[in-house]
Amino acid sequence: MEARHLRYALALAEHQHFGRAAASLGIAQPPLSSQIAAVEREVGERLFDRTPRGVFPTAAGTAFLERARRALDEMGAAVVDAGRAARGETGLLRLGFIGSALLDPLPGVLGRFRRARPDVRLDLAEMSSPDGTAALIAGGLDVAVGRGGPRGPGAEGLVTVPIGSDELIAVVAATHPFAGRRAIGLGQLAAENLIVSPPDQEPAVAARLRSLFDSAPSPLDCATTSRDIHTTVGLAACGVGVGLGPTRMRRLERGGIWFCEVTPRVRLPDLRLSFRAADRSPVLAAFLDVVRANCREVGSRLDDVLARHPAVRGIEQPG
Repeated sequence: MEARHLRYALALAEHQHFGRAAASLGIAQPPLSSQIAAVEREVGERLFDRTPRGVFPTAAGTAFLERARRALDEMGAAVVDAGRAARGETGLLRLGFIGSALLDPLPGVLGRFRRARPDVRLDLAEMSSPDGTAALIAGGLDVAVGRGGPRGPGAEGLVTVPIGSDELIAVVAATHPFAGRRAIGLGQLAAENLIVSPPDQEPAVAARLRSLFDSAPSPLDCATTSRDIHTTVGLAACGVGVGLGPTRMRRLERGGIWFCEVTPRVRLPDLRLSFRAADRSPVLAAFLDVVRANCREVGSRLDDVLARHPAVRGIEQPG
């Protein structure tokens, strides 16, 4: 039994006449009569009473038509749902990110994506850069935002694009001797108790800092570690030491602290967005479109990377 058979039966019940029902369906009366008879044979029950006054559903027909109407409604809804899913208007996006990405650019990107795709469910998780890469490669995430390029087995199957750059800055308590200074030198920092990201959590940042403080012993050997920039700022405010972090940490301005530039200027590993090259998810494509719109310079970089990535060749690009 096909959907058209259900529509034929519903039209006959509505018009109560084979001729009028056939005209409404755009078919001739004899084919409609034969199709209704075929439906009755398949169901095994008489669905319509044919009388001189018209054609009326039997008790079996009434029950059949109720289900038929619901079935057609469900089929219509299925078509609509399929179209929305194909356009990335529904579904799930799993995003892993480091904390500093929530300062910029994720607020603008996520806000715009939520407004454009309100029915897409966002599964968001803060995690370190290595954990985000591992989860992305394993299929546990759709997008990861972290510091530095993804590394390790499987990383060659990822597309990664810079979405933000930072220089190293320092944060101290308002009572610290550095408070009030515009900038401090690396030599001055080497004599302080430092607050930095754990090396295993942000290895790209740790390697960059290690290259700056290469003396033995290094001030990094006894540094206080902080898993996120909020904690770094909080510990600095408590007078624990000098917190080191990205430029975007300035957005956490609060009472009792002071930010200093570091001289000479030190560029940190870029903030990068990564996803699987072979992922054809419409939701991912919709998310990347929002990234393009919200961060225009990122969009051109993304297109360039996609064009060059060997794993993407032959796959329709997001957007």
